[in-house]
Amino acid sequence: MTLPASPIAATPKKTALNAAHRALKAKMVDFGGWDMPVEYPGGLVAEHLAVRNSVGLFDVSHMGEIRFRGPGALSAIQHITMNDASRLQDGQAHYSALLTPEGTFVDDILVHRLSQDDYLLVVNAGTKNKDYAWIRGQVGERPSKSPFQISDDSDNYSQLAVQGPRALETLQKLTKVDLAAIRNYWFTFGEVCDVPHVLIARTGYSGEDGFELYLPSEVPTTEKVWNALLEAGAEFGIRPCGLGARNTLRLEAGMPLYGHEISDTINPFESGHEHWLKLDKGEFIGREALLAVQAAGGPKRKLVALEMLERGIARDGYPVLDLEGHEIGVVTSGSPAPFLKTNIAFALVPASVAASGEDVMVQVRANQVRAKQVPAPFYKRAKK
Repeated sequence: MTLPASPIAATPKKTALNAAHRALKAKMVDFGGWDMPVEYPGGLVAEHLAVRNSVGLFDVSHMGEIRFRGPGALSAIQHITMNDASRLQDGQAHYSALLTPEGTFVDDILVHRLSQDDYLLVVNAGTKNKDYAWIRGQVGERPSKSPFQISDDSDNYSQLAVQGPRALETLQKLTKVDLAAIRNYWFTFGEVCDVPHVLIARTGYSGEDGFELYLPSEVPTTEKVWNALLEAGAEFGIRPCGLGARNTLRLEAGMPLYGHEISDTINPFESGHEHWLKLDKGEFIGREALLAVQAAGGPKRKLVALEMLERGIARDGYPVLDLEGHEIGVVTSGSPAPFLKTNIAFALVPASVAASGEDVMVQVRANQVRAKQVPAPFYKRAKK
């Protein structure tokens, strides 16, 4: 398992659950300037399989939350994101991205519509400060007849993710909210474990059904909900899960990671994000550059999913070769897939290679290891 490189802070920030993680003997790492658990006793594989087969609990309080409020909020969000937020209804969320004028990624995000003039954007932990500064630079001083306010509300929230086929049963013990009535990528507010006004979203980053909870960031409140969830899920074999399992789960499920499958050198056509790219919605940052890519016949390279055919793990940054041994691309993410029991990877290769579906080789240290192209995602949960 390879985690993305993170800037090293002199004093990493701590979530409200830092003491709880240490009490559970978690292995802690500096991730994006945060002191975070990478795995707990029992290991990454056990955590990964708990989420696939039953339920796991993640502390993702390091994620960033940026609020847009006021009559001009929607117009501002439409200007800086590639998806069409005008289609959202109250209580609905969608996946989107912030793009550069060149059409590459600033970050991928979730947009939640709280009300007509009130939106919550969730951004990645390691890019939060950059994202906020970029957003302020794009729309903070933008002339508008409809005023709006932007605020970094990250310090106000703890965020917990309950993921897996038994996630609903686990969380339902702690709330009167009808969780089954919340559709995928919708959310509501309700009381959880006697904590009022918790945002309960049916979203996640694991490829499984589950919920993300946004609650006040006070230590006693967060620890109370964390411990109650572990107790509620005990009968299902719940496990606290760290960043290691979060990474292998998202890779199996074909979900991108900033700095790997998406970055400021990769555009949505290359990364396969056309589904969330709404070029017909009107003006937004990056649109003209992407229209030019489209007019030129599409991207010159594409992200492909690989399954290793021989012994060897394709790690992030390893060269990808054609069958004659010529270097043609690079692995963006790769690791063993604990549930699928194989080694998998994403790689950027020429669009012609992606279209052909032909096998490639990955340079794994001194060895060239054959891999086949497979459909993404590698894993897709069965629909009920």
